Amino acid sequence: MEKKKPFNSAKIIEERISEANLKTYLVGFDIDDNNESKYRWKELVNLLQNVIFEFAFGYHLEPDKTKLIDQLSDAAKSIYKIEEFKKAKEIYVDNCSFIDDSDEQRKSFLKRGEFGELILHLILRDFHSTVPLLSKIYFKDSYGVPVHGFDAVHIQPENKTMWLGESKLYMDGKKGVEALIKDIKEHFQRDYLNNEFVIISKKIEPYDNIPEKEEWLELMDGKSKLKDVLSSITIPLLCTYSSDNFTKYDDENQSEFIESYEKEVRNLKNNFDNINDHPLKSNLNIVLLLFPVPCKNELIKRLHKKLYTLQELKDE
Repeated sequence: MEKKKPFNSAKIIEERISEANLKTYLVGFDIDDNNESKYRWKELVNLLQNVIFEFAFGYHLEPDKTKLIDQLSDAAKSIYKIEEFKKAKEIYVDNCSFIDDSDEQRKSFLKRGEFGELILHLILRDFHSTVPLLSKIYFKDSYGVPVHGFDAVHIQPENKTMWLGESKLYMDGKKGVEALIKDIKEHFQRDYLNNEFVIISKKIEPYDNIPEKEEWLELMDGKSKLKDVLSSITIPLLCTYSSDNFTKYDDENQSEFIESYEKEVRNLKNNFDNINDHPLKSNLNIVLLLFPVPCKNELIKRLHKKLYTLQELKDE
C-alpha cells in the first residue's frame, strides 16, 4: 500500500510527466453549479494554505491538534513579519497591481514574497518524499536574519540525499527557467556551498528529531571533496509560470490540451538544457519541475488574500 502523502495533494495536483530530470505538474478543471468548466483555483489555494504551518515552522515547532487555528494564524503572522511578504501583499492586494518579470523590484528582493518557496515545499514533500531539514521562515522570524540562500533545504531519507532547491514564479516560463540557471551558477560552487553549510549546520545542531542528523552534518563539514558533496545532492528547480493553455482549453484531458501542454513543457526543458552553461553541470543532479497555471499573478493575489486573513483568526 502506498504511503500517505503529508498533504494528500494528488487529488488536486497531478504529476503529468515523471522522468529522471523532468517532472511536470498541473491543476485541472471542474464543473461548477451551472455545469461550466472552471479552473480549480479554490482547491489549489486551500491546499497551499494547509502547507503554511510546516513551511513556516518545520521541525522547530510541533503541531498541537487542540490549537490548530491559533497555530495556523501564528504561521501566517510569521510570514507577514518578513518585509518581502508585506511589500508583495501591498502590491498584489492593496494596490491591485503585480510585479512584472523584468521589474527591478523582482531583481532586488520582492520575489521572496511571492510564495515560490511554499509551492516548492509542497511538491517536494508530496511528490518526492522529502523531509524539511530546516525552515527559513522560522529562523528569519525568530532571529531577524536569513538562515540560508536556498529556497528549500530538504533531505530524502530513503535515498540519503540532500535536496537543495530553487524556485521561480514568472509570467513567462522561459524567463523563469533562465533565472533558475542564474541561481545554480551562483549557488553551486565550492565557496558558496561551504558558507551555506556552515549556517545550516549551526541551525540544525540543537535538534535531535532530524533523521540521520550526524550524516548530514558530516557532509557539510567542509572537509569532503566537492565531487562527493555534489553526488549527495539533488537540485530541484521549480518554475511556476503562466500558461495560456488554461484559457484555450477547459479540460486537461482533451487531446488538444495534452498535446499543447507537453509541447510547451518540453520546449522549456530543451531551452533549459541548451542554455545551462554551468561549468559543473555534468556533476549536478538537476530535476526541472514545471508547474504551469492560468496566471501566476492571480495565484499570488489569491494566496496573499487567504493568508493575510488567516493571521487575524487568532484574535477573533
